[in-house]
Parts: sequence; structure tokens; C-alpha cells
Amino acid sequence: MDKGKVYIVGAGPGDPDLITVKGLKLLQEAEVVVYDRLISPELISKINEKAELIYVGKKPDFHPIPQSEINAILIDLVKRNLKIVRLKGGDPFIFGRGAEECLALSQKNINFEVVPGVTAAIGASAYSGIPLTHRNSVVQCIFITAHESQDKNIPQVDWENVAKLKNTTIVLYMGVSRLEYTVELLLKHGRSADDRLSIIENATLPSQRVFVTTISEAVKVAKENNIIPPSLIIISPTVEFHKNLNWFSKNGYFKLLQKKIQESL
Repeated sequence: MDKGKVYIVGAGPGDPDLITVKGLKLLQEAEVVVYDRLISPELISKINEKAELIYVGKKPDFHPIPQSEINAILIDLVKRNLKIVRLKGGDPFIFGRGAEECLALSQKNINFEVVPGVTAAIGASAYSGIPLTHRNSVVQCIFITAHESQDKNIPQVDWENVAKLKNTTIVLYMGVSRLEYTVELLLKHGRSADDRLSIIENATLPSQRVFVTTISEAVKVAKENNIIPPSLIIISPTVEFHKNLNWFSKNGYFKLLQKKIQESL
């Protein structure tokens, strides 16, 4: 691990064991770690005990430390010639603003390296038993953010064409707070109200909850069950496989994790 270099590391979607071997090795060697809100305490405990920890977490619609300040923190740490890890939830380059941080470093001619992580869609898919593809029914998958950048004058998501996609899995990141708006757009542009949809809250964690419903009932289900972020929405024919492939809660692993957490309190 080089001093004066920033390692942008994806921590995965929640389960601390899903970090890559390379990512964990870097955490154990780091002299300073700049980390996000959704990083699990168990993963934090695996960081080099001598490392300086800098918290820069954000909540939905509440960013106490703006992105420009996070960029400045990384640049300042490089000047101190430290071994630096920027630890981000999920994967840095999938709705993680990792590209913005890398561009800021690049503009200052600072060396950086990106270590991928398991993105939320992959984690939610695996831990809910909802495949993102299936050769008999789904031949493509798209990831969409429900929260586009606020400096855009018009939406960049082409909802008219998205609604018409067939044999496709649609994954909506950060979509619960805008679920009603999204459902209205999909139905307006011709999506069937009976198409299957799943909402996964706290994917890959012992507190994970999975709700299977239809597009027309999704808003009602979210409100009745008080679903909150972090949550992810999957619209796909493969939602039907949840009842058979839901290994996380069926084989006792889920309860084992819950017991482990209780014992650590």
C-alpha cells in the first residue's frame, strides 16, 4: 500500500463479510480511513486499530458534509503522505459518487486506485432470492437512480421507454421516497399495473425485509409496512422466484446472524 495514494474501496451493501479480500487487506494497512454512513460496525472493527477514522456520512436529503468538502479532505490527507482508504458503501462507481472523487484527485495529479465492491442490486438480488437475469425470461438488466442530480433541469431517465421494456429487470436505487412518483410514470407510459415488484429493505443484513407485490400495490405496501431507506426496488418477472430461492431466511442463516448481533450487544 503506497503512501500519498487514495484507495477508493467498495465495502459492499451491508453484510461485512461481502467486502473483497483486497479491500479488507487495505483496511488493515491503512493509516487513515474516510468512511460513509452505512458501513457496518463489524467492518469498522476490522480496520487497522492505529488508523485515524474520519466519518463523512450522508443521509437521504441531509448532507452535513458536502461532496466538495469530502474531496478536499482526501486531497489534504494526501499532502500528509498517508496511506489512505476512502471506504464507500456498495460499489464506488455505481451511484456511489466514486467517479466524482476520482476526478477531483485526478485534477490534482494525485494517484488513486479503485477497488470494486458488491453493489446493492447484486446483494439484494442474492439475499432475497430474486435473480437479476434468467435465460427463460430476463435477458437484460438496468440500474436506475430514483434521485438524479439536483442541478439537472429535466430528468435524464427516459421513463417512456423504460416502461415499455420487455424481458428486463429494472432495479431502482434510492427509490422508496419517490416510489409514488415512479409508479405514476411507469403506469402513465403503459406499464402493466399487475407486473411483479419487490422492495428490499436493509439488503444482506439481519434486519433485511423483502416485500413482494405488484406495481399498482407498491405504494400501499411501502406505507403500511413503514419501509425506509436503505431500500432497493426490483421490477422483474424473476420476482416470482423469491418464494423458492429465499435461502437467507429459510435456511436459518438469517436467525444465526440475528443471534450473533444480540450476543455482541
